[in-house]
Amino acid sequence: MVDYEFYSSVYHGGAIPDDDWAELEARAADQLRRYKRIYTVTAPDEQAEGMAVCAMAEALHNVDLIVSGDAGAVQSASIGSVSTSYGSAAATTVDVSEKGQAKALYRAACLYLDICRGVG
Repeated sequence: MVDYEFYSSVYHGGAIPDDDWAELEARAADQLRRYKRIYTVTAPDEQAEGMAVCAMAEALHNVDLIVSGDAGAVQSASIGSVSTSYGSAAATTVDVSEKGQAKALYRAACLYLDICRGVG
């Protein structure tokens, strides 16, 4: 189990509120346990699994925000006299399908863990 203190002080995360951490951490840890059952997972250092859980929890948090409509995508921006506007498509470019979420979780885990999905 990765606690919120690890998330905030070691991983240096700040996207997930403390109140939401336990549920997101549990979902991420469940996914990591699944990876360990079906793939060969190697942690290059002692903090790698915790870091992977944190990255996966943030990926889940981002998907949850988009699905709930709370993502708050940037609609317009200006720097000096130059400005630009974005349509609502900016918020929908993230693939929140089950397959898209699986890819995001796998990518997040692979940032910190070596995961071999084939015969090695």
